[in-house]
This record gives sequence, C-alpha cells and structure tokens, in this order.
Amino acid sequence: MKVRTASAVLFLVMTFPFLVLAKTPRVVFLGDSLTEGYGVARERAYPALIEQKIKAAKLDWQVINAGVSGDTSASAKSRLDWQLKSKPEVIVIALGANDGLRGLKPADMRRNLEEAVIKAKASGARVVLAGMEMPPNYGDKYRDDFRKVYPDLAKAQKLDLIPFLLDKVGGEKELNLADGIHPNEKGYVIVADTVWKVLEPILKQTPARK
Repeated sequence: MKVRTASAVLFLVMTFPFLVLAKTPRVVFLGDSLTEGYGVARERAYPALIEQKIKAAKLDWQVINAGVSGDTSASAKSRLDWQLKSKPEVIVIALGANDGLRGLKPADMRRNLEEAVIKAKASGARVVLAGMEMPPNYGDKYRDDFRKVYPDLAKAQKLDLIPFLLDKVGGEKELNLADGIHPNEKGYVIVADTVWKVLEPILKQTPARK
C-alpha cells in the first residue's frame, strides 16, 4: 500500500510539475517608517491592513512589510536586492518622505527612485509608486518640485501611481501620532483604503510567477 502511494505521488510530480512549483504570489511594500508602522503595533500598519483586505476579497497573496524607519530613497536600490530574491509579482515603492524632511534635492530623489524602479521592472515585477508631499513650511518651490517627482516618474516609467500615500491623513491631528508625522491606528485605516483603491485591481490581474 505504501509503495502504491509513493508511486502515485511520483507520478503526479513527474506529470504535473506545476503542482510542486506553484507558489503564492507576493506583494512587497518597500518603504520607511510610514510603511513599517512606527508608533503602532505592526498589525495596525497599512501593509497588515492590506493583508486583511486581501483575505476578505478571497485573493491569495503573501504580503511582505519591508518598511525600515529612517530610510531614504538612496537605500531603495540596494534593499531591492534582498527582496527580489523571492521574485515578488508586485512591489510597492513608498520612499522619499525622509528625503523631504531632510531637505534633500528632489532631483537626487528622482534618480534614486528611478534606479530602483528600473531594477524592479527588470526582475519582472509590476511596480506601484506611492507619492509623498511635504508640509507647507518647506516653501512652495521645494514642495512643488518634490511633489512632481512622483507623477513625472510614474508617467516616464509607465507605473501605477498612488498619488499621495497620506491622502486625507497628512496634517490631520486626530489621525496622527503626537509627532504630527506618523499615522496613528485610525490614520492607517485611511492609508490602507487609499492604497487598496489602486492595488486591488492590480492583484486581481496579476498572475503568480513560476
């Protein structure tokens, strides 16, 4: 009986190799503290809330929260090396907030993000870019130059764009921690909704990679 069972398994593996090779598709959120979930439990950060929405929609995706507090766009390309080893189908790049807070040049941020985007696309992943904006005290010119980086890059590289990750959350005292920068649990619920509007159709359209 055991011999028969072993033979049957071997037959299936040889005849239908896709049964062994099939994997759950992965969506990676490559970001900073806004993605990591600074100041809240990790399961309250927006990637975890997106995972809940995925399950509710009866989709089969693995969610990877690759948020690291303090990261700037300069780290995007090197950090992708590790994430690309698992061949993710979708990569959401949500970086740049720390570039802005430090007053770094938008042109340098654009170059860093574009290098990461090109690398991710070359791997076969579909890239979603999450836009950022700066507070009013950074001056109109800097804010405009910073804001334009994301739609301009999305257009040039033909990317799916989340116009502003913190839409309806940024600057709202009741939706942020005491620092006025990071969302609280209520804020992350709105952030997750903003991301899901763009991401849901993408996950429904994107097949798993072999």
